[in-house]
Amino acid sequence: MSLQDKTPGWLDWHPTPTKPFLALPPGAVDAHCHVFGPADAFPFAPERKYTPCDASKEQLFALRDHLGFSRNVIVQATCHGADNRAMVDACRASGGKARGVATVRRNVSDQELQELHHAGVRGVRFNFVKRLVDVTPQDELQEIAERIAELGWHVVVYFEAQDLPGLWPFFSRLPTPVVVDHMGRPDVRKPAHGPEFGLFLRLMEAHDNVWCKVSCPERLSLTGPQALHGERCAYQDVVPFARRVVEAFPNRVLWGTDWPHPNLKEHMPDDGLLVDFIQQIAPTRSLQRQLLVDNPLRLYWPEDA
Repeated sequence: MSLQDKTPGWLDWHPTPTKPFLALPPGAVDAHCHVFGPADAFPFAPERKYTPCDASKEQLFALRDHLGFSRNVIVQATCHGADNRAMVDACRASGGKARGVATVRRNVSDQELQELHHAGVRGVRFNFVKRLVDVTPQDELQEIAERIAELGWHVVVYFEAQDLPGLWPFFSRLPTPVVVDHMGRPDVRKPAHGPEFGLFLRLMEAHDNVWCKVSCPERLSLTGPQALHGERCAYQDVVPFARRVVEAFPNRVLWGTDWPHPNLKEHMPDDGLLVDFIQQIAPTRSLQRQLLVDNPLRLYWPEDA
């Protein structure tokens, strides 16, 4: 497979997103998005488990402005492995409007960490979803976490709900803020007040350093409706889960588009309609401001919070 050959069945991001109906609060942050390549400038990792379309920093920043966000948090994409150059390039080109979350290995040098920090990186991502990556041993991750704690960074973790019981002890040992991607991917066929999602909420109750991204309803939803064709009340089966987290922990939640939505299989959402999902899970302006402005600034731009 050449660098330019996309994974069969790959869905490209929506080419003409609408303007959101929801007026975002001034200073809103898209706290979870990615850049892919472009592959001719930033080749994808040889060990990658998928090959995406290109999704450049210029296209990301154009979407940011179109949707009404002021800043981005760009999370290292697994298709780039631990080669953070595309993400770093985007952060540096943003004029201070983007921060980054990197992927690093145990052999990363102190100088490399300092260079990432100066570029705008404020966290590292640990991915435990085996279909996306070869999972790194926990002792190596613990060592990385202890090193980045000295920089004031945090750890972002991506896992699936059924794996939380085995991961709980490791998460409890991490010496940094811990940000959980996409609510730990709950199974929305199960009740939002049931034991599986209750375990995740207990993790947040037990550890006040654990944060949550109430993002990616398009990944979690089974019955929709989808954020397409003008639908502004999309993904209603996900709403009870996200709203529980927002209302219980309003000062430890984040939201992001997940643009350009890697590895979606069924549909590609209209990002403007996806933004309108926010008002279902954070129905008041106060909650929206915490979710989109206050919390991400505290974590990524504390000098401006």
